[in-house]
Parts: sequence; C-alpha cells; structure tokens
Amino acid sequence: MSEPRYFSSSRVLLPTGTRPAALEIVGERIARVLERAAIPPGAPHEDFADRVLMPGLVDTHVHVNEPGRTEWEGFETATRAAARGGITTVVDMPLNSIPPATSPAGVATKAARTEGRCFVDVGLWGGAIPENTTGRSRGLGELLDEGVRGFKCFLVPSGVDEFPYVQTADVEAALAQLSGTGVSLMVHAEIAEPIDAATAALAAAGADPKKYETYLRSRPMTAEDQAVKLLFDLAKKTRTAIHVVHLSSAGALETLKRAKDEGVPLTAETAPHYLHFSSEDIPDGATWYKCAPPIREKANRERLWEALRAGLLEMVVSDHSPCIPDLKRVETGDFMGAWGGIAGLQYSLSAVWTGARERGFSLETVSQWMSTRPARHAALDGKKGVLAVGADADFVVFDPEGTFTVDTADCEHKNKLTPYDGATLHGVVHETWVRGERVQRTGQYGERATGRWLARGRG
Repeated sequence: MSEPRYFSSSRVLLPTGTRPAALEIVGERIARVLERAAIPPGAPHEDFADRVLMPGLVDTHVHVNEPGRTEWEGFETATRAAARGGITTVVDMPLNSIPPATSPAGVATKAARTEGRCFVDVGLWGGAIPENTTGRSRGLGELLDEGVRGFKCFLVPSGVDEFPYVQTADVEAALAQLSGTGVSLMVHAEIAEPIDAATAALAAAGADPKKYETYLRSRPMTAEDQAVKLLFDLAKKTRTAIHVVHLSSAGALETLKRAKDEGVPLTAETAPHYLHFSSEDIPDGATWYKCAPPIREKANRERLWEALRAGLLEMVVSDHSPCIPDLKRVETGDFMGAWGGIAGLQYSLSAVWTGARERGFSLETVSQWMSTRPARHAALDGKKGVLAVGADADFVVFDPEGTFTVDTADCEHKNKLTPYDGATLHGVVHETWVRGERVQRTGQYGERATGRWLARGRG
C-alpha cells in the first residue's frame, strides 16, 4: 500500500458543506476526511491556505471529435482544456467522429484513441440511430457491452451525415431496449416542423443571414417545447428515463415541472452559454455564438437560472462543440450557413460561477450542478464528482474571489474561436488533480497524459 498523502485548506467543499479539513489520499482514492490538526507530523502534506479545495467537475456533454475530425478537436487538446478549467472527467458525445460511436467497432475505435492522449478521465456515450434501434432487440445492448455509459439521439438532423436522426418509432424502440437497464436515453430535443416553417418564411422574406436575429428566429422555442412534450409522453408511457440535453427554451419548463410533480422519468440539463450570454448582446456576423438550440433573450436566460434554483434543470454541462474557423463562416459572417457549436470547455466553471454568484447561489450549489449530478447521470456517483471516502482523488484548487479576462492566447482548445474571448470571469482554477496526481498548475501540465477510459461495467 502506498504512503498516505494529505491535502488541506481552510475551505474544503464536502458533501456536508464547506469547512476547514484535510483529505488523506492513499494511492488514487480518498481514504479519510479529517481535521487539519489531525495530519500526522512529518507526513507528505500540501496546504492550499484559503483557496477552495472542491470536487473536480464532471462534464457529460463534450464533443471531442476524434477520430475523423480531430482537426476540430481531439482527446489531447480537449482534455488539456478540461483540466485547465477544473474538469477532471469528460464524457464524449458519439457523433462528429468518424466512425461515430453507433456500433461496437465505432466504440472500440474511439476508445483506442483515448490511450495516452487524455489528461483527465474519459467516458463515452453511444449513439442511438435508426440502424441500431428499430427492428433490433440488442443494438444498444451491444454498445453497452462495449463500455458506453448511455445513449444520445437527435430528433432533427445532427449536422453530420453519418449520425442520422430518429423518428418517434425509433425512440420507442430505443426505450424498449433500455427498459430495466438503468440507462437513460439523452435526446437533442427539437422537432423539425417549426424550424422548417420558420426557415422557409425567413428565406421568402429575404432575411439577412448575417443578423443573429435571423438565425434565432429560424430555431423557434416551439421546436424545443413541442419536442419536450413528446418526450414527456414517451417517458410517461414507457417509464424509461429520458434526459433532455442542452435545453435553451424556458417554454419547456412547464412540462419539466409536470414531469417532476407526476414522477415521470424526464430530466434536463442546460449549458453555460445559455446562462451567460443573451441574444440581445450578440453582434451581427459573430458566428462563433451560433449553437443549436440557439442562445435566446435575457428574459429567457433568467428563467433558466430560476429553473436551476427550483430543481427543474438538474445540471449544467458544456456542450463543447468546436470546429475549424472556415466552417464557422468567419469571413462572411453567415449565421445560416455556419456550423453550430460553442467552444467553451475551458471556461465552463468560471462562466457559471460568474452568473451564479451574482444571483446568490453558493459554490456548493454550483458543485452539485457541475460535479455531483453529472457524475450520477453517467453512473459515476460515489467515484467522481465528490470529496468522500472511497471516491477517486479528483479535486480542484479554486479561487472563487479571483477574476481573469479570457485571452485566446491562453486557450487550450485546438481551435481558439470562442464567444468568451475578452470576457472577465470570476473564479480562477489554480490546480487540477486526477486520481491523486496533479494534472496541471496554472497552465503547466505533467509530462504524461495519464487519463483513463472509464468503460461502463469495468471498474
């Protein structure tokens, strides 16, 4: 057994609250939580004074894109950015890579790419598409056997041909396969009809594609609201868990409240960019703000914050979805033709903390949104996202009072185009530790990428 090491602070964020404490770490895990005065004299010890020692974040919505589109982002750059932002575990979405994680071979190919490239631990979601849902009894089960932690599908075109969207019958088939597994189906919740109608009307009116308002009107709230109602009905009918990813429309909150009141297994997340930005402040031609669903108005943003307060939205994860600048149509500023996706992995914690502190939320609450609940969502609860005995020694040294201004020269993303550029954010990540090993300190990384693939059912 390795020698115990001790890490302490006057502010350690524990499940019972924040207080002076020390962590005893043996090997890769937390062995004890004790008083600072109880640290054995002469034992290996690092004290972080009054900086907060908090659980590493778990980001369950990251598009790494490797293999196949590694020029957009790859495991090395994505996990460096994650570590810089205090994220110690990411779970990668199944699309944008070639092949996608929609078959056992696709999962195995992607999992092999994690070895030696990851600075934090990595899980993989699988993709639910028509080919592995309708007419199949174990299409998704085969992917679970390969180690994915759950499934993602789209109700509208995903943006890449190799990841087709599903119809209602496909969703029902997927839910039938997942019944009794404890695995939820994650859904990009927009339906096509309102989007198609709005887009056609804007084209007929000659709306300027460089104006953000044009793009915003092309993805109306009704597309999300109707999709969430459909998912409510399916979750109620099948009693199988459905999770709405990156909710942007506050109009769907009434349905989520109904699900909560009636015990229907329908949950939802939102993303930092929906909480930080608002459509009124997005300049025309600034296509790096484009995502789907879109960033909406200030009033909508405030309703999302209140939904977090009320527990209708359970967690906040990045939906980091970068691409090369050419696909963002930077030269032309064409919102309608640009790729939709926000690059923000490195800044998620600070962006959310900036808004949360202004609205009276505690850091403990933010940690629930960004660490504890995402860990539970990925079936990593008790192992990740919490400072407790038996958990992996994943923690962040964080200064919640500090501020910094985002400078893309200091950005670890492969492509530096981000709407956070120039923003002043609260909360500075000083160090990130994964399984008892320091991954980064103020942008200086270890010599080796020691992150692991967290395959479901394999420890």
